[in-house]
Amino acid sequence: MDAVDARVSEILATYTAERADVGWLLCDRHPRDRRALTVVEENCSAVEFTYGDLADRSTRFAAVLSEHGVGPGDRVATVMGKSIDLVSVVLGIWRVGAVYVPLFTAFAKEAISSRLTEASAVLVVADVDQIGKIPDGPWLTVVAGGHGPEGLEARMRAAPPASSARVTVGGDGPLVHMFTSGTTGTPKGVVHPVSYIAGWHSYLEFALGVDDGGVFWSGADPGWAYGLYTALVAPLAAGVPTILLRGGFSAETTWTVLSDLEVTDFAAAPTVFRGLRASNAPVPKNLSLKRLSSAGEPLTPEVNEWTRGLLGLTVHDHYGQTELGMPIGYPHHPLLEQPVAAGAMGVALPGWSVTVLDRNDDVPVATGEMGRLAIVVADSSFMTFQSYAGGVSTDRFCSDGQYFVTGDTASLDEAGVVRFSSHDDDVIIMAGYRIGPFDIESVLLRHPSVIEAAVIAAPDDVRGEVVEAFVVLSPGVPASDDLADELKRWVKTNYAAHAYPRRIHFSELLPKTPSGKIQRNELRRRRSETNVSQ
Repeated sequence: MDAVDARVSEILATYTAERADVGWLLCDRHPRDRRALTVVEENCSAVEFTYGDLADRSTRFAAVLSEHGVGPGDRVATVMGKSIDLVSVVLGIWRVGAVYVPLFTAFAKEAISSRLTEASAVLVVADVDQIGKIPDGPWLTVVAGGHGPEGLEARMRAAPPASSARVTVGGDGPLVHMFTSGTTGTPKGVVHPVSYIAGWHSYLEFALGVDDGGVFWSGADPGWAYGLYTALVAPLAAGVPTILLRGGFSAETTWTVLSDLEVTDFAAAPTVFRGLRASNAPVPKNLSLKRLSSAGEPLTPEVNEWTRGLLGLTVHDHYGQTELGMPIGYPHHPLLEQPVAAGAMGVALPGWSVTVLDRNDDVPVATGEMGRLAIVVADSSFMTFQSYAGGVSTDRFCSDGQYFVTGDTASLDEAGVVRFSSHDDDVIIMAGYRIGPFDIESVLLRHPSVIEAAVIAAPDDVRGEVVEAFVVLSPGVPASDDLADELKRWVKTNYAAHAYPRRIHFSELLPKTPSGKIQRNELRRRRSETNVSQ
């Protein structure tokens, strides 16, 4: 472990330095002719880009930003799919010392508007098929993928590369302004500093086990934290070539990319593995896979039963949060690897310390006992989160800041293995995306036929969990399948395409506490007792 500790210290020193420069750390320190990125189109054709390509393109976008007065601390957002344009834009943002605000392309106009407003964005870049969702506001909008004179490509061609030097913000300087999923209220802003990259570089090296000879692919979307850091930030920092596949999930395409690009290290949400398992797509004979990793939701045992039988490989489960990064998992690194137990999340990864607290008191429980999963702050060198943006209060820290409570329930055995029990009662984890009920309920309540709404998680064989809603209709409005379909479309249009209720239950009343709070536990119990079909 001395070698691991020494390596953790080395990584920390790199990204916490007073003169830490993101443009240099993620791009310019690597040889210009080294392959940085492969973009795979939906038809499986692939284009490779070097660090020199990224340097030239991102410097030009940095010049565009500078021409518009964007500089250190300014928030710049994207609503973009996986592409060379996305990578160029993100690196360009960091070259001028600005702060990146990633927004998921499945968000509807209102969700995008609220996040742009909360972050005080000054500029947003959106793909041409997303531009209709960008509202008017105090921000400049740039179109990516269009051919007009004001589009991203035209602006970048017109900008002189030498007009924008890198801006050094240091390890404490802000890097990313992201938003939580809104599990207990409106989404909260989380601003991480440049030093946050250290935890992800370490995660790539120790948890994912990616080495110099590997071919790495993270299937997660960069619009969310895990995808941003595993598909872009960590591999660019480590000089490991990364892969971006355009378009949505397809079992056939996934197998083709794994085969054609000779991928050795593959990371994805459990729903991807379940989707591959459920598909009839033929499995290539010539796969080069060596390591499989999963994050975003609990890994169910049937996934590894399938991968062991088909591929002779075990998927290593990993656990993290927007506020933290990835503190827990089964590492692939040969110095740390250990047998994977079904139903377990793994151990504290290098640079992290975890414990399980009593449900009522801020003291660790006995070994094997269930309690509140928590991070031991003082002993976690990769911990950068201190508070939510905008002065939003948090009760996640306890015992005078000694612990950060994750909101999940787990146990810890004698070997330090964490066994997940349940997540925060109200959060829904679907296909790796953490979905809070608040936004969905709020959108449903704006429909003229709805007077009350409550959203819960329902089990799903492929996605892990999906959204279901219980709705009380306005007087005189009859329940019908057509109305249920209309409400689903309403949520897709006004919140996010991925977060709509897969089933809507019409109720006369919703169960509530004496203080008037909806009892989602009771709704979950009722659903379980009636064994509602999916």
